[in-house]
Amino acid sequence: MRLTSLILSLAMATGLPALAQTEAPPAEEALTDPVTTFALENGMQVVVVEDHRAPVVVHMVWYKAGSADEIPGTSGVAHFLEHLLFKGTETLEPGEFSATVALNGGSDNAFTSFDETAYHQRIAADRLGLMMQMEADRMVNLQLDEEDILTEREVIIEERNMRVENDPGSLFREQTMAAQYLNHPYGRPIIGWRHEMTQLDLGDALEFYNRNYAPNNAILVVAGDVTPDEVRTLAEEHYGPIPPNPELGERVRPQEPPQTAARRMVFEDPRVATPYVTRSYLAPERDPGAQEEAAALTILAEVLGGGQTSVLTQTLQFQQQKAVYTTAYYAGTSYDDTAFGLVIVPAPGVTLPEAEEALDAALVQFMQDGVDAEQLERIKFQIRAAEIYNRDDPARTARRYGQALTAGLTVEDVQAWPQVLEAVSAEDVMAAAEKVFDPKASVTGYLTTPPDAGQAPKEITQ
Repeated sequence: MRLTSLILSLAMATGLPALAQTEAPPAEEALTDPVTTFALENGMQVVVVEDHRAPVVVHMVWYKAGSADEIPGTSGVAHFLEHLLFKGTETLEPGEFSATVALNGGSDNAFTSFDETAYHQRIAADRLGLMMQMEADRMVNLQLDEEDILTEREVIIEERNMRVENDPGSLFREQTMAAQYLNHPYGRPIIGWRHEMTQLDLGDALEFYNRNYAPNNAILVVAGDVTPDEVRTLAEEHYGPIPPNPELGERVRPQEPPQTAARRMVFEDPRVATPYVTRSYLAPERDPGAQEEAAALTILAEVLGGGQTSVLTQTLQFQQQKAVYTTAYYAGTSYDDTAFGLVIVPAPGVTLPEAEEALDAALVQFMQDGVDAEQLERIKFQIRAAEIYNRDDPARTARRYGQALTAGLTVEDVQAWPQVLEAVSAEDVMAAAEKVFDPKASVTGYLTTPPDAGQAPKEITQ
């Protein structure tokens, strides 16, 4: 893969924040969204974020069920079911849902992650009731048969072929995640292991659907040109009559045992054009009411790998010229412990062991030098600007709340997050670094080509 493609794929895979805004944020820096929350009698949580600047609304239903909530042996079923929800219901023909959205001038899609599955539409505000009507319908009235299973199973297998099997970087990330999480289901790929995907059947899909797709396991987020009263009336009309699942239990998952030895992995593939090194550590996620450590790790990722002025870029790319690309990442919005990671793509002539050695030396130097005060303030300024500008997009706003709430956070946590980030000190960043950079709790991976790649086949003698 080319370097530019590698950089994009790494950023997408790790969820790196986009902090490219450098201009001053608007004068009115009110970072508190006009949010109203309430719950329906059946347990469905509703979040309304008002934004009356355009007659548009984003309607999202988030289920607190993702790939990490699958029964062992059925990996990929959460994503499989996401595809199947675009099949027919008792009132809608297959494909009619999306066709109706398009006919009304809107767009729709869905996605599956470790902790959630979400379905969303962007549409004119006066069509919100229609979106709720159709989404409520497929929450309970999904109609599937064996033919649906066979055809859609081929679709997800082909998706895996394109996104994973044909991409050495994706295969490498699967293996490093499996090494990072020995016991926790985050070690399973969201799309599923191929050998289990080929065995998914109607029973697997319906089990996940009947267990998880219920109003008391769902969060409705509506952002845009609406009022709370309008949303409440429509939600009670369309979602209110759906009965809750009384058997829905507490969300409990296997947890990781303490890691007491460094793990290493070399992944070889002849298709690799740009070898690189990754290093990851288990790290705490954002916890409700206690987001300070996660905030410090968020800042740490920016200090080390967040752009041209970051420590790793300055040290390894510009000063030592040992790398052509470096980054650090931390995705704190997860239900269970997440990971803090580092990536280095060596410069021509630099081997992977030499790149790793340079990375380790840069980290040691950083732990001695600490955080530059001017860099810390610049990062906070960029985060502040990004927070403000992101509020111009109702979809980003809806996603911010939905992702946080399905990860166990609260609306209050989401609204407090900018202030928590702002309060992070240099001492907080270094304390977080000292805690997370435990060599015994690391996973180091090499993505490279086999030693004999590109060599002519040996002559066979009789």
